[in-house]
Amino acid sequence: MTDHRHDEVRYVNTLEPQALITYFHHQPPTGFTVEVSDRGLPYFSTRFDLLTTADDELRIKLRDWPGYRLWSRWLKIDTYFIGTTVNEYSPFPAELAPADAVEWIQKNCADGKKLTIVKDLPQNSPLLTAKDNLYSQALTRTCLERGFIRVAGQALAYVPINFSDTDDYLARLSHSRRRNIRRKLRSRRELRLEILKTGDAIFHDKNWRLHLYQLYMQVYNQSEIHFDLLSEAFFAELLLDADSGGRIFCYWHNDELIGYNICYQHDDKLIDKYIGLNYPQALHFNLYVVSWFVNLEYALENGLRFYVAGWTDPQVKADLGAQFTLTAHLVWVRNPLLRRCLMRFRHHFESDAQWHQDRLP
Repeated sequence: MTDHRHDEVRYVNTLEPQALITYFHHQPPTGFTVEVSDRGLPYFSTRFDLLTTADDELRIKLRDWPGYRLWSRWLKIDTYFIGTTVNEYSPFPAELAPADAVEWIQKNCADGKKLTIVKDLPQNSPLLTAKDNLYSQALTRTCLERGFIRVAGQALAYVPINFSDTDDYLARLSHSRRRNIRRKLRSRRELRLEILKTGDAIFHDKNWRLHLYQLYMQVYNQSEIHFDLLSEAFFAELLLDADSGGRIFCYWHNDELIGYNICYQHDDKLIDKYIGLNYPQALHFNLYVVSWFVNLEYALENGLRFYVAGWTDPQVKADLGAQFTLTAHLVWVRNPLLRRCLMRFRHHFESDAQWHQDRLP
């Protein structure tokens, strides 16, 4: 496949700068082979553990089956993914019609791997244009007509910036949540905030970049889900790009970096992408809550319409006042037996959708 110049392609479904697609292609996550079609469609292949996003019920049930340690290796399958892991939604070239995209996927991916997953398609996302949502609806219809299986995806957290200040924002939450959040925000007085732009001279210091990467690895290592391990080289390319609109929010206690998050100010949104935390200090200073409100204030002060807070920990983000929009994955399974298994057990891979449904009045 050709090394297509992503800045020459106009994509649908993108919230963040297209530079992230370029970093992903230049510096793939560990174990990933990243490619791009001659029309600019990004995709990648990796050995995928089917239990990565399974709920606890299925994990426990399977581990109790006889011989699990022997046959569990069969749950790791060579898989094609359409999209990237650096975009909230799977980007598609706008000039590639949905039917043509599906035909290309079936011809070039579905026939080559046991599993092909069109990942993270938006479902009437309020963060996208009507044109983007219509594209995804047409793509979904075409995939289903051709035998793909629809699996509900994750819940993307976001906050509309429709409040006058953080007191106004907090007033919309329950009394108990307000009290808990205000208590945690007291630690903000002990921290110093520094906001850096990507491309700043400090990021030319290799040791400084390494330190930031090590804090990212602290978060990765304590995470329950391990899928895409970004490389130090990926972070270097990201941090050195002065034109991407990246903002690094650094939190200091005296001379010690307690943590940071990397966001992108793009169009009318602040998109929270990556975080690095210095444990246990980050927990002591309630950095997750502090950074949430710093990001809201930044979005408000800069006239943005949305703060996009990512996929993980939906209940924590709900407690902080987030709203949610769901995605869907479209899965092509070549093996008939595996296909029947996915049809039967797919609800075990839809925990975010079930969580979201349970929250509705």
